[in-house]
Amino acid sequence: MSLHTRTALVTGSTQGIGLAIAESLARAGAQVVLHGIEPDAQGAEVAARLQAQTKVRCAYVSANLMDEAQAADLVAQAESALAPIDILVNNAGIQFTCPVAEFPAERWNAILAVNLSACFHTMKAAIPGMRQRRWGRLINIASVHGLVASLNKGAYLAAKHGLVGLNKGVALETATDGITANCICPGWTDTALIQPQIEARAAAVGGDREAGIRELLREKQPNLTLLPPSALGEVAVFLCSPAAAGITGVALPVDGGWTAQ
Repeated sequence: MSLHTRTALVTGSTQGIGLAIAESLARAGAQVVLHGIEPDAQGAEVAARLQAQTKVRCAYVSANLMDEAQAADLVAQAESALAPIDILVNNAGIQFTCPVAEFPAERWNAILAVNLSACFHTMKAAIPGMRQRRWGRLINIASVHGLVASLNKGAYLAAKHGLVGLNKGVALETATDGITANCICPGWTDTALIQPQIEARAAAVGGDREAGIRELLREKQPNLTLLPPSALGEVAVFLCSPAAAGITGVALPVDGGWTAQ
């Protein structure tokens, strides 16, 4: 399929899952606005590399999504940098693990601000233009922890479960507007974020990285295989395709069987 007439904004997209989604959308032909918290020059380098690789226009905007005003203005920034936003992927997220009884209030507030409230602000800003153009795709990266729980992740669970609920409401509100709203719920994914956990498990089994991965995933993910970030990018492209025009309001697990248990 081709997205060559579309423009996408992907939050948290200078590395990891967000960058993989941006790459997939760009390869499908969409212009892409990358977002991060890096200095403008550093983020612009990432956008320039993606543009060189895919031959589609790319840009970079910086915003701290813990700041309500910056989150609310992000779509306008992106549109000023490139073009009206047809595809919004809310990927940016932060994490902190701790039992609820000791969970710092400032960490709770930050996780809800970035992982949930920022998604509200960006969707609120993007929907009017999508309605006017009678086409839009809202994709929220919600994690398996939007569907099931794990220990010591209270704030993350609250934010991701909340995002799944918010997405359902937005899907109903936009169902007759040519807009779809869906969540992708990844399981363990091969990103820099989990490398310390892999290294710790590998050290416990004699330094074998693959054995360390299997030990880490054995607790949750039945296929015992880390997801490549590119797989999530391809799912995002599918959700933008004509084949997915009737899919809205879903939380789609991409989790190697985690939530089937």
